Amino acid sequence: MLRVLLLFLFTIPQSGFAQTQIEADPFAAAFISRNIDSNRLQQHLEKIASNEFEGRETGTPGSARAAQYLIQELKNSQVEKAPGHRDYFQQVAFTWIKWENLGVEVNGTEYKHLWDFLSFHDENHNLPNLRIKDVVFLGYGIDDPAYSDYANANVRGKVIMIYPGEPLSPDSISYISGGRDPSEWAGNIQKKLAIAAKHKVRMVLIIDPQIRSNVSLHRNRVLSQSLYFGKVQKPDLPNHIFISTQIAKNIIGEKWNSFLQNQRSLRNTGVGRPLRLPVKMNVQQHISRNVLYDKNVIGYIEGVDSLLKDEVVVLSAHYDHLGRRGNSIFRGADDNASGTTALLEIMRVIAEAKNKNLGPRRSVMAIFFTGEEKGLLGSEYFSENPSMPLENITVNINIDMIGRTDREHEESPQYVYVIGSNRLSTDLHNINETVNNHFSHLQLDYTYNAKNDPNRYYYRSDHYNFAKKGIPSIFFFTGTHEDYHRPGDTPDKILYSKYHEITTHIYHLVWEIANRDKRIRVDVVDDTVYDR
Repeated sequence: MLRVLLLFLFTIPQSGFAQTQIEADPFAAAFISRNIDSNRLQQHLEKIASNEFEGRETGTPGSARAAQYLIQELKNSQVEKAPGHRDYFQQVAFTWIKWENLGVEVNGTEYKHLWDFLSFHDENHNLPNLRIKDVVFLGYGIDDPAYSDYANANVRGKVIMIYPGEPLSPDSISYISGGRDPSEWAGNIQKKLAIAAKHKVRMVLIIDPQIRSNVSLHRNRVLSQSLYFGKVQKPDLPNHIFISTQIAKNIIGEKWNSFLQNQRSLRNTGVGRPLRLPVKMNVQQHISRNVLYDKNVIGYIEGVDSLLKDEVVVLSAHYDHLGRRGNSIFRGADDNASGTTALLEIMRVIAEAKNKNLGPRRSVMAIFFTGEEKGLLGSEYFSENPSMPLENITVNINIDMIGRTDREHEESPQYVYVIGSNRLSTDLHNINETVNNHFSHLQLDYTYNAKNDPNRYYYRSDHYNFAKKGIPSIFFFTGTHEDYHRPGDTPDKILYSKYHEITTHIYHLVWEIANRDKRIRVDVVDDTVYDR
């Protein structure tokens, strides 16, 4: 009688939540969830975010050691290899590019990258040595029906120097838009580079008055190697460098008065002219390319229902991070040792349940992705080279940063952001709400699920590569903080009680989906899923 009463209470719909019932045995679910161990979570997280793995940057020895640790822990938990895999991983091959040598010298003065100038290896061609005898100052580098710096300018094969932004009158009226609102040229460097390519420009020097702040903003991107699949396509834009005003003044040299006159003309009349600047300038943009390998680590627990075991619930988290920068190690405790460890513990608990004849009806697969910080590359590789038919995957449950609190929730930390749950499936959204109502009682925050979210987090973690394939996907996240992508993201700052509660909630969601009678439906058409 008590069991019947409790089962009745577990399935009463609660006001304000989806009217979806818990179909899996709630007693088994609650019993098994008690085995999610806070101490294990902390021990694994401290290990994964330790100096031993050196920040786990894709393709490095630290990443390889982290992958081997995950594999060994899956084995220790009696998690199986996935069908069709000889081992607990999928090998991923990348082509990487990075700066081999980069230098700018003007009239005998050498300038420093990431101090006096900034250049991105993934946006430039290999250029070991370019000797420049003259630079053409070309205003703002704009070619528009309302205004053109290219009128009467022959810049084929030339190096040009341009301003950012667009020309404004003394009254701050745009000469292009005709009003105070900026035109599309104002903040679009790519548009300026594209028009330079159309005019066959050899190189573009972009004067950047904010060079130091922009260097700080992009330092990690420039110092990191860029990874790609297969053959790297050369950029279709001319080589370009963002330069300081000091470099620009050195290039202008004795033409300073002519330059100022040109500047006044641009401002007062909206008409400038090409200005040839004789200079002795050497530029080196030597890019090196190579191939490296890394692993998507994969574990598998086969379902016990012969009719449902071919349907697979996929959990995912990326284990890579940013590696080392000089003497600093980016340990990535929250990003994403937290998600990685949660995955390990959930798989351990489900495997233990199966060994006690309480296994899930559907199969459960855990994928620890590499290359997320390089552009979701590990998950992209899996989605394009799946080890099973994609139609067998019922759902992807992705975990990326669940161990901290952001500024918006400092006073109420028992929350988690839920992203993507209703983009493809109302079932997925409703089941998650109901699981939370019955078991977890977290604040489910959908702020970042908004289609107009300027942060675009929906497109920034590994679930997105499943969603693109039409697979219902849900992403759990607790937001960014002051240590995001900084060396200060360390294990001592994880809120372990909160972390345990969110991990337990995700376990309940996995358990419910894996044990329901019917597969969750794809019943939402959302074109924004593909709008990366």
